[in-house]
Amino acid sequence: MNDSDLEVLMMLAGRLERLNVDSKWARRASGTRGGMIKAIESIQNGDPPKPSVIKNLVEKSMDILSKAAKEIPDLDTWHEMDSP
Repeated sequence: MNDSDLEVLMMLAGRLERLNVDSKWARRASGTRGGMIKAIESIQNGDPPKPSVIKNLVEKSMDILSKAAKEIPDLDTWHEMDSP
């Protein structure tokens, strides 16, 4: 466990929090973010989780963020739909 692990967890937790509530990934993100917050608190209290737990949380977060990003419409396509 090092400082960069904590920074990554905090960054990912913040990004998961900002997912649109209408996204089908928001609920899954909420659960994963809860696990991340517990891990962050454990690290800050001097009792870090096992590296495998941190790795799992990071992988889940990246997967959710990647899938949620695919739901974001392409701006060029969106603007074409708005034009007459």
